[in-house]
Amino acid sequence: MRSRRLEYSESTRQALVDSAVELFTKRGYAGTSLDEVTKRARLTKGALYHHFSGKQALFEAAFDAVENDFMLKLTEIVSAPGEPWDTAIAGLRAYVRVCLEPRYQRIVIHEAPVVMGWERWREAEEHFSYGLLRSTIEVLVESGELEQLPVETMTRLLFGALSAGASTIAGAADPRKAGAEVERTIVRVVEGLRVREDLPRERDGSRDGTRDGEGAREGSSRREGKRSRRR
Repeated sequence: MRSRRLEYSESTRQALVDSAVELFTKRGYAGTSLDEVTKRARLTKGALYHHFSGKQALFEAAFDAVENDFMLKLTEIVSAPGEPWDTAIAGLRAYVRVCLEPRYQRIVIHEAPVVMGWERWREAEEHFSYGLLRSTIEVLVESGELEQLPVETMTRLLFGALSAGASTIAGAADPRKAGAEVERTIVRVVEGLRVREDLPRERDGSRDGTRDGEGAREGSSRREGKRSRRR
């Protein structure tokens, strides 16, 4: 049985984090005081310092909360039943929508690199989103949807593209227009890595461009295997 003291402690910490997320989103890190955070949460400074060493520790907890919330939603989308390609593209489109969320824009994209430092921020970003992207790419390669290229390399390059897209959206005068452009572009980039069923392949995985001999037979077997996996 969970003790009442533990439950109270957790609810107190959550109230402080929720208050911090709200205020950091509206006013930014520099424009938010700890007094405002505790006042909004209806708690004391002592309660805040019981859980957090200071303002930066509170900000990092707010950052984690925002990232966790959105990563859970994205994980549900890419893990949903359906064709791997369709769920992956749905995940990419959902990520662009996340980048339009005020909490994500202000705390994760704008404030975190400054408050946490570039290296710490990149490490945190990789902890939350890199693993999800890598597992999605692995599924696409295994299902025959993506070219047989090094998964780690593809993940690194696409992760960089998505991070740049997020910054583009957050810094745009018209974020929704920028979001539409980023979404269209990143989907086209991923489509460029997709296996083309109209071209046979040689044993080394390169495009042959002919339909006779070994290349045609291997291309046919790949397509048949892909179709059988979908069934």
